Amino acid sequence: MSKVIVIGGGPAGMMAAGTAGKNNNDVLLFEKNYKLGKKLYITGKGRSNFTNKTDVETMLDNVVNNRSFLYSAFYSMDNNRLISFFENLGLKSKVERGNRVFPKSDKASDVTKALKKYLKDNNVEIIHEKVIKILKEDNKIIGIKTNKDQTYYSEKVILAAGGATYKSTGSTGDCYNLAKNIGHSIIPIYPSLVPLELYEKSEIKRLEGLTLKNVEIKIKDTSNQIIFSEFGDMVFTENGVSGPIILSASSNLKQVKNKNYILSIDLKAALDYQTLDNRLKREFKKYANKNFKNALNDLLPSKMIYPFLDRTKIDTNKKVNQLTKDERETVLSLLKEFNFTISDYVSFDRGIVTSGGIDVKQINPSSMESKLINGLYFAGEIMDVDAYTGGFNLHIAFATGYLAGINV
Repeated sequence: MSKVIVIGGGPAGMMAAGTAGKNNNDVLLFEKNYKLGKKLYITGKGRSNFTNKTDVETMLDNVVNNRSFLYSAFYSMDNNRLISFFENLGLKSKVERGNRVFPKSDKASDVTKALKKYLKDNNVEIIHEKVIKILKEDNKIIGIKTNKDQTYYSEKVILAAGGATYKSTGSTGDCYNLAKNIGHSIIPIYPSLVPLELYEKSEIKRLEGLTLKNVEIKIKDTSNQIIFSEFGDMVFTENGVSGPIILSASSNLKQVKNKNYILSIDLKAALDYQTLDNRLKREFKKYANKNFKNALNDLLPSKMIYPFLDRTKIDTNKKVNQLTKDERETVLSLLKEFNFTISDYVSFDRGIVTSGGIDVKQINPSSMESKLINGLYFAGEIMDVDAYTGGFNLHIAFATGYLAGINV
């Protein structure tokens, strides 16, 4: 039996610690918070969407950064095995829209309870101290030091201390320095799955609270290259935009500030230009004797009509039957490309996950062990791996935690 130290009591850390304990190791789990799994309680809007019931290749396709690095982890602990793992701990699950898997109870706390049982069943000792230093000699792990001036010796350490989002849960990002200070490289971090701020503040104020369904967004860079596109729902917020397709878009944006990315919204994504033009002609014929400002009720939600009219620069009191072909084409173009300029992420702390982190090129993907330091392993969000919404990020945490736990 060997001693194993795990740093971080989140999903990755608890999975790693319990698995290491199950493999007959003497495990110490260090968590600076007064309770384990604090961030887990708020995942999935308090319901904890802990995996996705799809095939492994599709799961990997939903990974934004370093897909191939996670191949071994996802095949070692796939979604079916993870669901069975929790069922064996007494947690029943259900599948909802988008193959999202939730606890049947709809309580994230039940996922934490199951993981705590896993720790208890495998004799993991929990120590509520903050690790401030990882100790090594000759590129070998020898232990850790905590904020209580205590030194704990071990030749095996798993670093699973999370990212830098939702700081109130303890994910303050200071644990990146634990790896950096012993030689590991850190890829610059930024929030992922986060709402976006827009430059057009006065316009956004008028649109705040409006949900757009079944639209297509495109994110374009300054050279007009499309770097992301997706069909779905979005919502205007106080300072910008949010919603499922916006959160996914944010995962593909690197360091948004001062980049001037363009958010282009196709308000009629189901119709191509010609089909939409034909519909527009029918609408204008129907409202031929109305003022232009009263001709868009069947095309746009009411909250969007006046911001849209302002962008056309067409006299709102002009009769529809007096509109020129060029003016109709202006309306058509705006329906297909209603553009905004992205100014920033809404707040780093509102990101669901952190993108960036420990460079995975310095980690063995089949074991999660450092390629630089013997006895040092990694798991979860602290590494430069992240994915779209749908249970994929929590699955990354559990799968990498499991792989680190069985290899330690």
